[in-house]
Amino acid sequence: MNIRLEQPNDYREVENLTREAFWNVYAPGCVEHYVLNQYRSNPDFIPELDFVMEEDGKIIGHVMFSKAEIVKEDGSILQAWTFGPISIHPDYKRKGYGLKLLKYALEKAKALGIGVICMEGNIDFYKHAGFVVASTLGIHYHAEPKDSEVPYFLAQELIPSYLNGIEGTYHTPKGYYVAFENKEAFETYEATFPKKEKKRLEGQLM
Repeated sequence: MNIRLEQPNDYREVENLTREAFWNVYAPGCVEHYVLNQYRSNPDFIPELDFVMEEDGKIIGHVMFSKAEIVKEDGSILQAWTFGPISIHPDYKRKGYGLKLLKYALEKAKALGIGVICMEGNIDFYKHAGFVVASTLGIHYHAEPKDSEVPYFLAQELIPSYLNGIEGTYHTPKGYYVAFENKEAFETYEATFPKKEKKRLEGQLM
């Protein structure tokens, strides 16, 4: 197993990997590969934390990070960060590869001085990488009532006490909504990939 920075000649392969990893998981089809495609030219994208994982010379995993924001109670902004999509090829899922990739990336993020990571995900998985429900750290999710304990909104301090004395609201970076804000551009992009059947399955979010 090898983890390295993504290179330009990896882009298409990684986008196809991301499409395979997310297809019909959260919704019929997926948009995560387009989010990744667009993020590479987004100023919030962090190229130093754009990693691929290889097994036997084949790219089987990928993760990217982005800048984000926490709006404090006084209206000022606290710098935060997020990650995703994190993708593991379907043939390699549930074998520990995703956790290894994420832990590696988080160590690199910590070395860069990143203070806190916020994200939406399943606590049953992400607790193994050190994440907790964000409300326990005083951070709220923009799309839910302020006093809610949102079980899918998670956070991890990479710098100890980075959030001490802080209460605020996390806002998902706009770059993650690009496929919904530019539907025609997304459909044009999606048409460049082999056709796959979109299915509505039990457990999808949308």
